[in-house]
Amino acid sequence: MSDALLRNAIDTVAAQGRKVRLWLRDDDAVEPTEALDRLLELTHEHMVPVTLAVIPKDTGTPLIRRLDKAPHSSVALHGWSHHNYASAAEKKQELGLHRTAPVVLAELKEGFDKLAALYSARFIPMLVPPWNRIAPALLPGLPSLGLKLLSVFGKEQPTSPIPLVNTHVDIMDWHGTGGGRPADALFAELASWIGREDAPPMIGILTHHLVHDAAAWTFLKTLLAITATHPACEWVSPDVRSSTRTSSR
Repeated sequence: MSDALLRNAIDTVAAQGRKVRLWLRDDDAVEPTEALDRLLELTHEHMVPVTLAVIPKDTGTPLIRRLDKAPHSSVALHGWSHHNYASAAEKKQELGLHRTAPVVLAELKEGFDKLAALYSARFIPMLVPPWNRIAPALLPGLPSLGLKLLSVFGKEQPTSPIPLVNTHVDIMDWHGTGGGRPADALFAELASWIGREDAPPMIGILTHHLVHDAAAWTFLKTLLAITATHPACEWVSPDVRSSTRTSSR
């Protein structure tokens, strides 16, 4: 495993008197599991905040109790049920226009209200669309639901009507092994994001604790060990007060 590219990228930022701001988003939490325990223990060990994209339909008291023991965790809205309404010929999507916009937005409002009530101050008013996909026509309706942030995958687009806090490096090999991607490729990809002239204010790492294999866990453990103690790195949580509205750049 070669992490030299990442270390060099961080050291370059340090030499310039700047900092790398990173954030960790983990998707599909519903209830406590051994995998979630492992994620929470690992992030706690390195004092790294983690934002859990929680599916509201089936979550409840057990996860509340587990997260009460993990003060470094926060909760975001992950759709309503993580149900795919797209056809077999389309990419999976819950928040598309396969149903009417009022129906989709009403479900999101129900999910928002449920998570806000269950998780209180731990809840961030941020939508994480299942599969990182949402129909553009739905975006203007999100603020009226109480949502202040949107998080999908990839470079933030300048036309978004709602502030974006995206993830940029997905550690999973969804179209190959189904497990963790090769560490060398992940370190190189993260180094590339750090070195970009148009690097986002916060570079997001995307994980899915329920499907992590040994490679995924090893990469994440190494990444946290490298970055959590580096003076030029800062792990942060999404904050509506400090997020950047990309359309105003």
